[in-house]
Amino acid sequence: MLKKMILAGGAVALLSTMTMGVPLFSYARCGVDWLRSSTSDAMPLEWELKRARQMIADLKPEIEHNAKRIALEKVEVARLETQMSDTDQRLAKTQADIERLSEDLRKDSHLYTYGGRTYTSAQVKNDLSNRFSRFKTRKETAEKLEKMLSARKSSLQSAHERMDAMLSAKRQLEVEVENLQARLASLRVAETSSELALDDSHLSKTRQLLDEIHARIDVAEETMKVDVEYFGEIDLDEPSEENLLDEITSYFGDEAPSTSKSLVSIQLD
Repeated sequence: MLKKMILAGGAVALLSTMTMGVPLFSYARCGVDWLRSSTSDAMPLEWELKRARQMIADLKPEIEHNAKRIALEKVEVARLETQMSDTDQRLAKTQADIERLSEDLRKDSHLYTYGGRTYTSAQVKNDLSNRFSRFKTRKETAEKLEKMLSARKSSLQSAHERMDAMLSAKRQLEVEVENLQARLASLRVAETSSELALDDSHLSKTRQLLDEIHARIDVAEETMKVDVEYFGEIDLDEPSEENLLDEITSYFGDEAPSTSKSLVSIQLD
């Protein structure tokens, strides 16, 4: 559906541009970017993290392919090193033979014996010339081989560094994903706690209701105590006047001494 909408929008933009000369391509491109951005923002974070993990996992084939290329290059470099070593040994041997023949020819002899066979001076000179020509060619080849080997070693070293950087970046991405996962989990816990906090109002109302019931019961109990105290059984004992006077004296204390004295005198009479 989205693809059809984009195609339809592109067709409308093309027709509008051709008929009215209005540059609607930029608007269409802006619309496509907006759709992509909106779709990305609408995706759950859990899904996006899962997609990030999958993208990191997709790096494995590329890393394995690069590792295989590095292994092949190491084998090739080792082969070149062996070839270079053989070439150097052959050059050293050829150079020693050339120096020996040159030294023999400086003796200005007519005949020379090598390996049980006798050669004329002309034959030795011809052999020396051929040996020297081959030596120079082989020397040039060895120099080119050495340059090639040096270049491939440098390339192999760079490949190792790039591989190390890739592996390090992959590990960093994995650590960041784990960090984001932990942050998202913490966010979800906070959101859950926030949702539970919405029930505090109901809990508060329940607490308030229980407090009101508790207060009403307290009032009822106190009311019953008052009723029993003032409207209970009849006291059959007559109150003592002396106790009454003492109570009055104790109640007023020093504030009404005259009253206390007058009451006492009245009692004595």
